[in-house]
Amino acid sequence: MKDNALQSVLERVYAADVPDRDDIAYLLQLQGEDELRRLFGSADKVRAEYCGDGILLRGLVEFSSYCRNTCFYCGLNRQNVNVERYRLSIEEIMDAVDRIAAKGIRTVVLQSGEDDELDAAWLADLVQRIKQRFDMAVTLAVGERPAQEYKLWRQAGADRYLLKIETTDAALYRRLHPHMSFENRLACLETLRDLGYQVGSGSLVGLKGQTVQSLVEDVLFFKRANFDMIGIGLFIPHEATPLAAEPMGDLELTLKVLAVTRIVTRSAHLPATTAVGSVSGDARLRALQAGANVLMPNFTPAAYRSLYEIYPYKRCVKEDPAAAVDGVAAAVRTIGRTIDYARGDSLKTACAGVLHNPTI
Repeated sequence: MKDNALQSVLERVYAADVPDRDDIAYLLQLQGEDELRRLFGSADKVRAEYCGDGILLRGLVEFSSYCRNTCFYCGLNRQNVNVERYRLSIEEIMDAVDRIAAKGIRTVVLQSGEDDELDAAWLADLVQRIKQRFDMAVTLAVGERPAQEYKLWRQAGADRYLLKIETTDAALYRRLHPHMSFENRLACLETLRDLGYQVGSGSLVGLKGQTVQSLVEDVLFFKRANFDMIGIGLFIPHEATPLAAEPMGDLELTLKVLAVTRIVTRSAHLPATTAVGSVSGDARLRALQAGANVLMPNFTPAAYRSLYEIYPYKRCVKEDPAAAVDGVAAAVRTIGRTIDYARGDSLKTACAGVLHNPTI
């Protein structure tokens, strides 16, 4: 009887234009090993149907650790006076992109804190250089910026933009993000969509004050927004933040949010995040078996990699990225998957109007 109930919920959540909140909450509160296997297996089938078995790679370059914000969970918050700040030069970034291209990776992700000193024309020039030299997509992740800067970078050739919402619980968002506006975050996401970016967002699981209902609303937000990319991260406390004494987020719950997000969004690109991989040696493989289809090896120059400490114990800090790519290729074969070296553009347009109906 319990198996039948779970199957009914999985089918309803998958089929619904707007899944029932109680059904999503039910899935997020599953505990039994067999039940979790069913949930993750269902998400994996949806991933295979909509995204295929290939795992996309995005080469990450964290080019500035300066940030104007005071987010309670982030080690780069401006009140952390102990972190060594840095900004990479164009030459250092281009060298990193060279190494990304040499591994056959066709997307670079340029990420930074919300740096007040970031010059929009400088970044537009960098994007143009990359697009002229390499056959690859450029993803930007530099936070909230004026609409005219988003437009400038889009015109320079930027293809995608990542701007995580972290939580859609407006009251919780405001408590965790002093001097920031939840409404402006949403407006930025809308502007990016209007400008023709492939848009990514995402959330953190395990934040202080977060509830199951908060997570339910996150999943429904991802469904409504129809994002091209969604990153489900895991809260890891940093000693230089107000949340230093809080417990780390729960890995199983994070994987459940990932799995349910895959089932309801179907064709969104979902990474097995570095944060998930940092808490357990096999966690990224588990994420790939629970709906994820993207990995992001870190090509930030080794001298700076440890300085971009949004949370401690980052898995990628000591890894040689080129060797890590080779290691990942071998690891994913153990779960019957392969690396896909395509650009990995959005699947949303390709899936529009096409009825997929896998047995979940």
